[in-house]
Amino acid sequence: MQGLKMEQMKVVIFCGGTGTRLREHTEQMPKPMVPIGNKPILWHIMKTYSQHGFKDFILCLGYKSEAIKQYFLNYEWLHHDFTMKVGDRHQWTRHNNHEMEDWNITFAFTGHDTLTAGRLLQVKTYLEGQKSFMFTYGDGVADIDLRALLDFHKKTGKVATITGAHPTSKYGMIQARDDQVITGFQQKPALSDYINIGFGVAESSIFDNIKGRRLVMTDAPGAEETEDRMIEDVFLDLINKQQLAMFQHEGFFHPMDTHKDYEDLNKMWSRGNAPWKVW
Repeated sequence: MQGLKMEQMKVVIFCGGTGTRLREHTEQMPKPMVPIGNKPILWHIMKTYSQHGFKDFILCLGYKSEAIKQYFLNYEWLHHDFTMKVGDRHQWTRHNNHEMEDWNITFAFTGHDTLTAGRLLQVKTYLEGQKSFMFTYGDGVADIDLRALLDFHKKTGKVATITGAHPTSKYGMIQARDDQVITGFQQKPALSDYINIGFGVAESSIFDNIKGRRLVMTDAPGAEETEDRMIEDVFLDLINKQQLAMFQHEGFFHPMDTHKDYEDLNKMWSRGNAPWKVW
């Protein structure tokens, strides 16, 4: 990774899943497009990366991919005031009253049903010349220090690093004495174990570890056969080779898995108490 500027490192975001646990929203849109405030969670994730200097993205698209493409194709119209001549879209002026994102985005359709390792394999061509790259899921926000993550990965010398965070219990935790008298109560405390929250870094050699259990033909234009396997299966292979490291994130993380998550994240945002907002 020597000689590679952080700003040049590409970020792969998995955006192709159906999000069945969030069906109230994902019947109309892909999970990464579920909004927090007036912007999709995908935008919040990308904004976090860009705030740390990472502005070159590869989106692995699948389910309802057209919604993600249309959002960014119409980004200027959606988020800026403008003046136009009706009947001639070429005669219009955007009023620079809002900041414009300086992002480079590759939209890669990787199939409707392809699993995450297969999606990663399909965008390998867009990672040519990259000794290493970053990757994450399109459904979780965190106040993670991405520069510290990258520094940690470089020091470990491993093939890949993923970020671990403490999950929050869905239940209130009770402490009691032997005589059943309650001595304490914690409402949804953080648990001691770590879970994989994405926000990873990988060397290009990770592709040597992606070996499919069975092959499927995706419906991506011009796509060849690719493997049907989860990226987590690749992680297990790396664990067996002692080539996977964990960056410990002790700060905020929240997924967008259920309607309750949607409500919680939007409440934080509307109240101005969004810990992941580092911009």
